[in-house]
Amino acid sequence: MQKIDLSKRHWQWTAMLFLSLVWGSSFILMKKGLQSYSFDQVAAFRMLFSSLFMLPFALKNLKILTKKDTLPLVTVGLVGFAIPAFLFTKAQTRIDSSVAGMLNSLTPLFTLIIGLAFYRSKVKIIGVIGILTGLVGTIGLIYKRDLNLMEGFNLYALFIVAATICYGINVNILKFRLSHLGAVQITAVSFFFVGPISGIYLLFTDFSGVAETPDHILNLVYIAILAVFGSAIAIIIFNALIKHTTAIFAASVTYVIPLIAIFWGMADGETIRLTQIGWMVVILAGVYLVNRES
Repeated sequence: MQKIDLSKRHWQWTAMLFLSLVWGSSFILMKKGLQSYSFDQVAAFRMLFSSLFMLPFALKNLKILTKKDTLPLVTVGLVGFAIPAFLFTKAQTRIDSSVAGMLNSLTPLFTLIIGLAFYRSKVKIIGVIGILTGLVGTIGLIYKRDLNLMEGFNLYALFIVAATICYGINVNILKFRLSHLGAVQITAVSFFFVGPISGIYLLFTDFSGVAETPDHILNLVYIAILAVFGSAIAIIIFNALIKHTTAIFAASVTYVIPLIAIFWGMADGETIRLTQIGWMVVILAGVYLVNRES
């Protein structure tokens, strides 16, 4: 059996494809969870299940961490995992899962912007053009032309924009502050910090109407699948990928994610407009320019 080695290019691309499939499917899993549970319950369950899955690894690695790693790991847990989980589920109460997948493509753009602002990353003019192109595509994707300027923007889409900013911060922290730690260490300990908080939060949410919804047990299983594969396992692979590549390359997994999200959205009966596809292509063109510059 061939050993997985992420220092080799073909394994890097294999990991990228796997992450694209898993994360591209995460939006439809969130949608299924929202059929029975509130947005905050879906997000909190996701964090709790992920932390429970990673708990044995967290307990093993807690004692070998240094104090200087604590704040970055807590930040990764909050900004990289918990906050985006709540932002995405909140957004998907008002927008389709396929559109959520399209907007997720902004992650590499914000990864570069955060790197420029806080980590002195260098950028050429093509990178700036890429950022501007991506932002234009985003505005086009979330704007409805049949409404006036103020009413035309789907403000819930801004929750996803905020989540991709969080992802951009997270990728840079992983690359520049935690590159000396292993992928399992980072993932397990970061979830250890946010899991108990999520569990306590769930105790104060309203479950009174959950049992009345059809398939509430199955929808909880969907959330568990989302947690184990979309959060814990996928994030371990992503963190390992960052160690062997550039932050922008790793974040460019978002090239394929929208295609998977669109497939699942259409399979679930969502209507995909050609204009949405067009604006998604504009966003991906911006991501391509940013990745090419890097």
